[in-house]
Amino acid sequence: MRLRIDYAEVSLQGGRGENQDRVAVAASEHAALLIIADGMGGYADGARAAQITRQTVLDAFAHTPQPLFDPLGFLHLTLGRAHEEVVKLGAQAPIDQRPRATCALCLIQQGAAWWAHIGDSRIYHFRGGRLIGRSRDHSHVEGLLREGLITAEQAQAHPMRNYVECCLGGGVILPDMAITRRRPLEPGDALLVCSDGLWGPLKDEEIAAALCAAGSPIREKLMTLARRAVKRAGSGSDNTSAAALQWHGETQ
Repeated sequence: MRLRIDYAEVSLQGGRGENQDRVAVAASEHAALLIIADGMGGYADGARAAQITRQTVLDAFAHTPQPLFDPLGFLHLTLGRAHEEVVKLGAQAPIDQRPRATCALCLIQQGAAWWAHIGDSRIYHFRGGRLIGRSRDHSHVEGLLREGLITAEQAQAHPMRNYVECCLGGGVILPDMAITRRRPLEPGDALLVCSDGLWGPLKDEEIAAALCAAGSPIREKLMTLARRAVKRAGSGSDNTSAAALQWHGETQ
C-alpha cells in the first residue's frame, strides 16, 4: 500500500540574527517522517546541534526498511542516537556552553501516526478543523498548565515560558523523551511539527482553522501561519519553522 499525502515545510528566520531551526519531510511510498529540530539559542552552536539532529534522523529513516516494523523502537533509538551526536559536538566545551537542541518527530505509515519529542518542539493532530491531540512540552510552564495552576492564556505570557527541562545534547545521560503510541488517521487529517516560534504567538484554534481550511495548497497555508506568527511576535520574533502533512489514505 502506498501513501496518498500532501506535505510541505517552511522555515523563517524571524527577528533573530541566525536561523537555528532545521526542518524536513522525508517521504517514501510506504512511510513519511516529519522532523523539526530547534537549536537552543542560549548555548553555543545551536544551529549545528539542530543540523546534526536533522541529519541523524534523516539518515536513520533512509536506512530503515519501510514500512517500519517497530515504529516506537525506531523513534526511541533515533532520538538517542541524535542525542549522542550532539553530545559529541560539544564534548570539549564546559557543560554550560555545550550545544543543545529540542526535537519533535512524527512518523506516518499504515494508516496511523507515531510521535516522539524532547523539549518544546511540538506535534499537532487536527481533524475536521479542530485539534484532537498535541504533544506536551518538557517545560516548567507545561507542568503548571497540566496541573491546573495556570490557564492557557497565562501560559502564553508566563516569564518562564521558554524554560525547557530536557533537550538533546549537554550531559551524556539520555534525556527524558515522550513517545506516543499508534494514533489512527482518517482521510483529511493534518499533522504538524513546529518550533516554539510558530506555536508561541498563535492559539491552537487558529492553527487548526488555517491548516485545515479548504482550497489552498498545504504549503500556502503553512507559510501563512508562519508569517502570521512572526508578525504577531514583532521585532523579537523567534525562528519560526514547521512541517505539515495531510493524510488522504493509501492506495495499491
